[in-house]
Amino acid sequence: MAIRIVRLRTPRAKGEGLRVGTVRRPPRGVKKEDYAKLDIYDVWFPTLAPSEALLKATFPIEDQRGWNSFARRFRAEMKAPEAKHALDLLAALSHHTDLAVGCYCEDASRCHRSLLEALLRERGASVI
Repeated sequence: MAIRIVRLRTPRAKGEGLRVGTVRRPPRGVKKEDYAKLDIYDVWFPTLAPSEALLKATFPIEDQRGWNSFARRFRAEMKAPEAKHALDLLAALSHHTDLAVGCYCEDASRCHRSLLEALLRERGASVI
C-alpha cells in the first residue's frame, strides 16, 4: 500500500488506486462524470492545492529564487489546521490502501506535488 505522486491526465499505473486531484480548480471543458475516464482524477481535493493568492503572487515561476519563494509560502499554507489534518489522513491511508495524489504541472520539480510528496514523507507516508 502506498501513495504515488502523479501528473493528472497521464495514464494510470497498475494498482494506482484512487486518484486525488490536489488542484485549485477542476478542468475546464470536461464533464465531471468524465474526469476519472480521462485519467484526470477520481476525487477533487483543493485543500492541498496552492491558494489563489499564492498562485497569483508567484506564477509563472521562472527561476530558482521564484521556486524557493513559492515553496516557502506553500509549506506555510500547509501548516493550517485543515491542510495538516488532510496530510495526516493521506499519510495514514498510505499504509492501508493505494492512492495517487497529483496536479497538472508538466515539470514535477517546479510543482507543488513535489512539495506534497516531501510533506507526506515527513509524516511517515509510504510513497512510491
